[in-house]
Amino acid sequence: MTTQPPDVVPESADLILNRDPLLAFELGNDDSLPASSIDQIDLKIRRQDDPFSKPYWQQFRLPCQGKETITALLRKLRNQPVTIDGETVDPVAFDHNCMEEVCGACAILINGKPRMACSALIEEFNGMITLEPLSKFPIIRDLIVDRSRMFAHLKRVKAWITLDGTWETQQPPLRMSPHDVAVNYLYSRCMYCGCCMAACPQYDENQEFVGPATLAQVRLLNHHPLGQYEKTERLHRIMTVGGLSDCGNAQNCVRVCPKEIPLTTAIGELGRAVTWQLFKDLFGD
Repeated sequence: MTTQPPDVVPESADLILNRDPLLAFELGNDDSLPASSIDQIDLKIRRQDDPFSKPYWQQFRLPCQGKETITALLRKLRNQPVTIDGETVDPVAFDHNCMEEVCGACAILINGKPRMACSALIEEFNGMITLEPLSKFPIIRDLIVDRSRMFAHLKRVKAWITLDGTWETQQPPLRMSPHDVAVNYLYSRCMYCGCCMAACPQYDENQEFVGPATLAQVRLLNHHPLGQYEKTERLHRIMTVGGLSDCGNAQNCVRVCPKEIPLTTAIGELGRAVTWQLFKDLFGD
């Protein structure tokens, strides 16, 4: 929707609210969804003013209507940041972008579990909702964390394809079977939100483990027709310290993945691949 000056009204307010249900939530004008029995909700939020200050808790009580999400509540709170004690405070800092569980920006801990705030409905919870930043990552402010270490791990395993096409290899066009396309699609849905990293007991600032999402990307690219040309290099990179052998097989990652990506299946396939690669390194092709 294009932005118009305040005095220009190209269409009725009802049409705008119908097209933007989140705006309708915030204005309390959403009649398209069935009314919820919940009319207010308490939020307990772990806050931190900067990377070096101590964390503290604040509690808020907000009116709610219909099938609102946690992100919708945080946007409401941003407009009126008043604690349950009546104190006006700085707005809570949080990340959000797509509002469709695609970008991964809004991942936080909701009642202690890594989840996407844009798809977590308040109807799913009873009583107070506790919000915290993702664990295992440095805090920037409030619910915003620094996830740059995840992207550094992608660079470490060379999680990209360097070839523009088969013309560079002087080979006929490479094809994939419908089955392989369907399987690869499962792993291509990863939005690198960090939920699996936050749930993984082997992943933290003091360990070198690259994490389950990174390993799943290795599996994806190694099964891509063009990515296969650098398969050996990627396998060697996860055969070092911090690679595949650092996985403790806790399987927490697959339980919290918002896209239900079969992360443990990817790790199992990589285990067989690195074993075979080790034999080839020792005895040759």
